[in-house]
Parts: sequence; C-alpha cells; structure tokens
Amino acid sequence: MSNTPVVGFIGVGLMGHGMAKNILKGGYPLWVKGNTNRAPVEDLLAQGAQEATSALEMAQACDILHLCLSNSPQIEAVMRGPDGVIAGAHPGLVVVDSSTADPASTLKLAAELAEKGASLVDAPLGRTPKEAEAGTLDAMVGADDASFAKVLPVLQCWAGNINRVGPVGAGHKMKLVMNLISMSYAALYAESLVLAAKSGISPQTVRQVIGSSRLSNGFFETFMTYAVDRDREAHKFAIANGGKDVRYANALANEVNAPSFIASATRQYFAMAEAMGHGGDYVPTIADRVAEFGGIDLAAEVAKGA
Repeated sequence: MSNTPVVGFIGVGLMGHGMAKNILKGGYPLWVKGNTNRAPVEDLLAQGAQEATSALEMAQACDILHLCLSNSPQIEAVMRGPDGVIAGAHPGLVVVDSSTADPASTLKLAAELAEKGASLVDAPLGRTPKEAEAGTLDAMVGADDASFAKVLPVLQCWAGNINRVGPVGAGHKMKLVMNLISMSYAALYAESLVLAAKSGISPQTVRQVIGSSRLSNGFFETFMTYAVDRDREAHKFAIANGGKDVRYANALANEVNAPSFIASATRQYFAMAEAMGHGGDYVPTIADRVAEFGGIDLAAEVAKGA
C-alpha cells in the first residue's frame, strides 16, 4: 500500500499484543519496543514487526505511535527524557495513548507534543484481552479533527466499537467514568455476596436470581464466573490497576468538585485488598477479600451451596 502510515507500539502486554497483531494484519508496517516479557515481542517480530531500541527511535520512525501502559508515571517516563517520545517527535506524529491515565497528565503531555508539531490522541480501551486478540475492543477517543481522521483507520484494526467523546483528554475522562462504574460493581457484588452468605443465602442463589433478572450485565457474569465457578481466568484485570483507576476517578472528582461518596468507598475496598497483599490478583477475587474481612471463606460458602 502506498502512503501507508508506519505504526509503532509500546506496551505489548495482555491487551497490547492483540492490538499490535491486528495492526499488522491490517497491512501496516509496525515497530514495537520490547519489555521484560519477550514472548509477545518475539511473536510480533515473527509476524513481520521491527523492534526499536528506544522510544526516541520509534518516534522518529513512526507516523502513528501507540502506548498501552499501566499508569501515568509509566507513560510520562516513556514520553519525557532524552530517549523519550517527545525528544524524537516530528511534525505530524500522532501518539495514541490507549492506557487508562490521569487526564491532567494527558493534557500536559499533549501540550508538550504540540510544541514539536505532533499531537496526542487518547483512546483508552474497553473489554478484555480476548477482544484485543479478536480486534473487537471498545475505544473511547479524545482527539482534534485532523488527528482523529488520521488514526481512525488504524483504530479500526483493533476496535469494533469506536466512540469519539470530545477533544484530547476526554477519552481518558470517559474511561475513568467507565472504570468507576465497573470497579464499584465489583465492590458492590462482593459486599452483596458476603451479606447473602452471612444471611444463609448461597453465592449460587445470588447468581441465579440476579443473573436471570434485569440487573444482570456482562460484568456481573464474568465476576460471578470467578466468585461462584472459581475460574481465575474469567476477568484478567489486576486489582492494583483497578485501584489506580478509582484513585484517578476520585482525583478527577476533586478537580471538578463532583460528589464522590461511592467512588470513595470503592477506593477503600481496593486499597484494603492491595494492603492485604493481593494487588496482583484479578478484580473478581476482591470478593474473597471482602469475605475474609467479613469473617467468612467464600470458597467454602460456594462448596456448601453446591
């Protein structure tokens, strides 16, 4: 294809590997930057990607550069500094940040890129690694008109549901709203399971009654697949990442002076789970931590109800 943009990808982890694979499938030349886990990098290199040694080198080589990292400090470390993206940025470069980040940081980085004639698009993700591999993720995009038009064909390689929600920064704000809802669901479902169990109602009964009612949803189903079926692979999203997102949501609420009673309570549940040493466990396991805090063993309650 002539005039095909060269695309870069930093952060080929659980979500990024599938996204990068689908960019390659879309016919785009792809650069990747490796990390400590070589397996996804080697897989992409075998499919035709090239490897950059630094973020600066990648910024110089690419027209569109994706980031898919865990938090704003990681993003800032890759963007700034002598070997960073901004140092290698050139006029026309578009950085697509698909991480879940602090919008205040996003806007600062956008301003620094603009000084080099480059632009930032925030396109955080919805759904799971399964949809990343399938190329059917959700994307909520903050961008100016020209940048959005440039990156849209590439986004369509890995996203099945793309919503442009406003200017740069709006995507990350929307993602915080989404993750506040989902992580608050996790805390609420965990608390409800413990209340039910201590009242003599099994986790299986909670799933059957709620799951067959209008209160059911996709998040409820995957949460209960762990809580009741004990499938640890049901929702691959770490408590530490969920807790970070809820902290960012609380910070945004403080910034705009919005009420945040539920956001504050959700943050406490995630902080508790992390303090108990379970930040690396997946989000549905927060049900076990709330049960432990409530003096019961959720797995034992499931066994009793079987």
